[in-house]
Amino acid sequence: MSLSRRHFASLLVLTLAAGCGAPTKSNPAATANSGVPLGPASAVTLNILDVAGNLQLTQGMIDDFVAAHADTISKVTYSKATAPELAPKVKAQQNAGRVDIDLVLTGVDGLAAGVEQGLWQQLLPAYASRLPGMNSYLPGAAAMQKLAGDFGVTVTYYPSGPLIEYLPAKVPNPPKSADELLAYAKANPGAVQYARPANSGPGRTFLMGLPYLLGDKDPKDPINGWEKTWAYLTELNKYVELYPSSTSETMKSLANGSAKIIATTTGWDINPRVLGQVPKEAKIGSLNGFHWVTDAHYAVVPKGVSVDKQAAILLLLQHMLTPQQQAKAYDKGYFYPGPAVKDVPLSMAPADSQKAITDYGRPEYEQLIAGNPLEVPLDAKALVAAFDKWDREIGGAKVKK
Repeated sequence: MSLSRRHFASLLVLTLAAGCGAPTKSNPAATANSGVPLGPASAVTLNILDVAGNLQLTQGMIDDFVAAHADTISKVTYSKATAPELAPKVKAQQNAGRVDIDLVLTGVDGLAAGVEQGLWQQLLPAYASRLPGMNSYLPGAAAMQKLAGDFGVTVTYYPSGPLIEYLPAKVPNPPKSADELLAYAKANPGAVQYARPANSGPGRTFLMGLPYLLGDKDPKDPINGWEKTWAYLTELNKYVELYPSSTSETMKSLANGSAKIIATTTGWDINPRVLGQVPKEAKIGSLNGFHWVTDAHYAVVPKGVSVDKQAAILLLLQHMLTPQQQAKAYDKGYFYPGPAVKDVPLSMAPADSQKAITDYGRPEYEQLIAGNPLEVPLDAKALVAAFDKWDREIGGAKVKK
C-alpha cells in the first residue's frame, strides 16, 4: 500500500532538514565523502554496537561476509546497549578523539538522537552507487529510508503495529477500540501495560499510533497536534501501575499474569511465542481504525571512523542488502516479516525460520497489512520531543528501573 502524498512531502522536508540540503552533482557536498576507497588497504577489525536487537536478524549476514572476505574484515566484535545509552556513548568517544565504535545497528530512536546531535557520518548520496540493494527496497522500507535522511542505511523493515496481545483464557472479550481499551484498564487497574517508549519498539509504536486511532489534528506533531493522545495517555496512566524499561519485561508480565493486555507488534507477537516466553495460545488484536506505524533498523557510522573501516562497512552493507542475505531477516519472526528489499519470499529463508513462522505466524497478518494504512514514524526532532514529553508528563515516575 502506498503512503499518501502528504507523508512523502513531510518526509522530503525531513530529508532536507536532516541532511542540511540534499547534495547534487553541482553541489560539492556530494563528493565531500568520496575519499573512501573501494576497499580497505588491509583487513580491518570492526566493532559493531547493536542498540535495537538487530543482530538477531543480521549477525548471520555479517558472519557470512566475514567468513568469505577475510581480506576485507579480519574480525568483528559485537556489543549491545540500550538506545538511550547510544548518543552519550558515541559523543563521549568523539569528544575524546577516539572513536572505538565503527558501526551501529539502531532503530529510529537511536538514529534520531544521533541525527539531533550530529553524531553520524553522512553516507548518502555519495556512496549510494556502492549500495545497489537500496534500489530494491519495499515501498515501506523506502519510506523509512527517506526518514533516515543521508545518515543511515535501512537493513531490515517491518510494518510493526500498534497491536494488543492477550491470553484468551484471561481476556475472553478483548477491546476492539481505543475507548474500549481505556475502559478495560479502568475496570482492571494494572492489567494494561506498555513499556517506556524511549526503550521499546512496541511502546513507541503504541505512542505514535494513538493519534491515528483518536483522530488527532496532526499525528506528526506531538507537541501541537496530539491533544487527544496526551489526554488519553494521562487518563490511562491512572490505571497503569508501572512501565517496564524493556519490551521483554512486558512479555514476562503477560506470561505470568501480572498484565493481561500488553502493547505488541508483529515481531514481538511471534518471536516470544516461538521461544516459549509467551504461551503459544496468546492472541493479538487491532483497534478499530488503526494505522500501521512502520519500523526499521538502520546501519549508521559514527563520525571519526577511519576511511578504511568505512570502505569495509560499505562492502558489508552491499552484501547485507542482497536477497539471499535479506532472507535471513525472517529469523524466528522477531521483526516479521523482516526483509527490507523486494522479492524475498519465506521460501528463501533458512529452514528453521520457515518452520517457526509456519508454526507460530498468523494468517490474519497478510490481510491486516494489506488492509490498513502504512505510516512512517515521527521524524528525529519530533520523536525526541515525544519521548521527552512522555517521560516528564506521563510515565517517567513509574518506569521500572
